[in-house]
Amino acid sequence: MMSDRVRTRFAPSPTGRMHVGNLRTALYAYLITRHAGGDFILRIEDTDQEREMEGAVDIINRTLEAAGLEYDEGPDKDRGAGPYVQSERVRAGIYMKYAMELVEKGEAYYCFCTPERLAGLKTKVEGSDKEITVYDKHCLGLSREEVEEKLAEGIPYVIRQNNPTEGTTTFHDDIYGDITVDNAELDDMILIKSDGFPTYNFANVVDDHLMGITHVVRGNEYLSSSPKYNRLYEAFGWDVPEYIHCPLITDEEHKKLSKRSGHSSFEDLIEQGFLPEAVVNFVALLGWSPEDDQEIMSLKELTEKFDYRRMSKSPAVFDYGKLRWMNGEYIKKMDFDDFYEKALPYIREVIHKDLDLKKIAHMVQTRIEVFTDIRDHIDFFEKLPEYDPAMYVHKKMKTTMESSFEQLEKILPVLDGVDDWSNDNLYEILKSYAAEEGIKNGQILWPIRTAVSGKQMTPGGATELMEILGHDESVIRIKQGIELLRNSL
Repeated sequence: MMSDRVRTRFAPSPTGRMHVGNLRTALYAYLITRHAGGDFILRIEDTDQEREMEGAVDIINRTLEAAGLEYDEGPDKDRGAGPYVQSERVRAGIYMKYAMELVEKGEAYYCFCTPERLAGLKTKVEGSDKEITVYDKHCLGLSREEVEEKLAEGIPYVIRQNNPTEGTTTFHDDIYGDITVDNAELDDMILIKSDGFPTYNFANVVDDHLMGITHVVRGNEYLSSSPKYNRLYEAFGWDVPEYIHCPLITDEEHKKLSKRSGHSSFEDLIEQGFLPEAVVNFVALLGWSPEDDQEIMSLKELTEKFDYRRMSKSPAVFDYGKLRWMNGEYIKKMDFDDFYEKALPYIREVIHKDLDLKKIAHMVQTRIEVFTDIRDHIDFFEKLPEYDPAMYVHKKMKTTMESSFEQLEKILPVLDGVDDWSNDNLYEILKSYAAEEGIKNGQILWPIRTAVSGKQMTPGGATELMEILGHDESVIRIKQGIELLRNSL
């Protein structure tokens, strides 16, 4: 019997980094459970031994932990429904037991066909180069004696589901509604492979039933397999869980988000300078939106607002620009000490001088969208880049190369004699200088900022940059600016 308590599961295969689509599946399953006060289960589906990657289970655990998706049951938290690793369940004989039950009922059968015979069943999909194999039920007609004889001879076999060839099968999805397919389209899929391992499809059904899963969350690429799942549930006489198929995630060209995109996995995004909380927030909105259309939400807020019935059927576009914006909003709200701790490795990548790194971090916190942006914002502190003297021209500030040259020459001796090299004092000196000269503040601040940074965009104003660079370095850079302008006029 299915539990009255909501129980969802995340069942990844340990084949590498966690794709954004898999993270969304985990997140939605987690939110459904937490919203209803149920159980969230982690199950490792390692039946495809050839694709399994060493260390991938650690990646899954790290990703779930970083995303804040704590599970109630799993490989290290057995609450009575274990083992939670499919290869261990194979060794316990769980899948073979249920496959044999179907064979006895006539809902499955042994298939001894050779790879060569199966290759001969391949047909091309109309209008495509793709080939598919539709099994012709050849071995269904074997007598019990023939089957036992082949088993005794040790002939390799698989166990196939016995699907009807007439009539229809209907299943209900909570997002896509009722979907009906012709049984003639249902291939007799393999349940147990020749190596004794179950297929993904069969293991899923058995495990979901035995673990009391009430809501199955997965990508809509599994929609076409759902009728076969339903027929298995019916063959066993088991309750069918609620199906929740998530829409496809595409890139900005509306093609399926692939590994080649460079930001298809959770770890890719963290390495690119995104915060886990921002990634989770963004991924939650790939196919779902809250009733109030709020966009920035903590995991707690997502849990409170999440209603899976508001999920979309339409493909969700992975808008990288929106993710950057969202991440920037999270960075702005960070406690400074937390921000500084995360920012420090990026700052130290480009700054090796003895400068006030905390002041530099304060400058950039509200100006970056991802941590990797830090480098380009602050690299000039380490070394003044080569720059075009035309950068001294600023229409809004009303500066020209000539006026900048004149003002820098005049201000140099004033600055050279300043002892209190603090931001506040420097600003007062330059403001007073501008008033005496009868010019706008920007007509002296812009040339100085350009001279000390060699950039048009900086994380702070002229006097903030000068304070961090110090007296001697600032004066040297202003002298270099004067020389650059002199040689250009």
